[in-house]
Amino acid sequence: MKHRRIPKRKLAITGGSVLAVMAAGLTLQSANASDVTQRYPVKPLSVTAAGKLASSLSDELGPDLIGTYYDAAAGSLVVNVADEAAADSVRDAGGRARVVQNTLAELAGARRTLTDKAAIPGTSWAVDPVTNKVVVTADRTVTGASWNRLSEVVEGLGHKAELRKSAGEFKPFAAGGDAIHNDGGRCSLGFNVVKDGAPHFLTAGHCGAVGSRWSASPGGPDLGRMVDSRFPGDDFALVAYTAGGLQPSEVNLYDGGTQRITGAAEATVGMPVRRSGSTTRVHDGQVTGLDATVNYGNGDIVNGLVETSVCAEPGDSGGPLFSGDRAVGLTSGGSGDCASGGQTFFQPVTEALGAYGATIG
Repeated sequence: MKHRRIPKRKLAITGGSVLAVMAAGLTLQSANASDVTQRYPVKPLSVTAAGKLASSLSDELGPDLIGTYYDAAAGSLVVNVADEAAADSVRDAGGRARVVQNTLAELAGARRTLTDKAAIPGTSWAVDPVTNKVVVTADRTVTGASWNRLSEVVEGLGHKAELRKSAGEFKPFAAGGDAIHNDGGRCSLGFNVVKDGAPHFLTAGHCGAVGSRWSASPGGPDLGRMVDSRFPGDDFALVAYTAGGLQPSEVNLYDGGTQRITGAAEATVGMPVRRSGSTTRVHDGQVTGLDATVNYGNGDIVNGLVETSVCAEPGDSGGPLFSGDRAVGLTSGGSGDCASGGQTFFQPVTEALGAYGATIG
């Protein structure tokens, strides 16, 4: 008998930079988790297949599944579970099971506590499946009384949370792939999509308002008009192309080539990803967290983001995050830069596609 699937919670979390960058092939176990003995070899999986297996197991196990991540070196899906009965289901499906200390309810409770007691601009939190904790990060603006309050709240959560400090500052990358311009500045085009049979493209919601006109160069002819924009809460927008004709589903790699995009995929912790943007071009990294919420300050809180180790800078906003030929996300914001490194958050592209009833073009 299958459990009813528990909808993903979106909890307010304040923006900071989580510095835990999960190395490819990480195999170290945290002190509060243990691998369950496998009676059969773990099935080697591609990152796409691992994502599909994670979704299937989530449907089957419900709250007994406490998180997953992809071990790129071993080519396996690591699945955190509540008990050995659930571990049997994971093993039989070809995943690697870990019985962990903190349950899904405990981690959700920790996030609620942080939302209620520590909603401080310049902080972020997300569940880290590798450590089985809620990782809370404060950026460099969190000092004095704010730092003391945050430290006290995290300390009160005991083994369920961990506090980290970032040298950077979390902010939306206001100002992709190819550059797009309006009177307010420059962003990056995300992915070309089709809605109701007509060509559109996705970008970040914080880039502009409904009705704003966009061009491929400053002061150039209209490329399209923004027909919907969602920020804060979410961070995605839809632009209708001015001219007819479908646009190619590909990402500019800034080396004379492009990456064809054939569909969308849900992010998985450990997934290798690339980002293209009009400021810093193409950079690589990994997915390090899911369902993160970031407080950019001034009441701009965004929920349900994909957390990565990829760098980005202003002007890269809205640009595409992809893994192979699959669209994964749209650049939202983060800290650091591509000289010293940093952490970047992305709006899941599947949520935007679902909201608009659109498909990759």
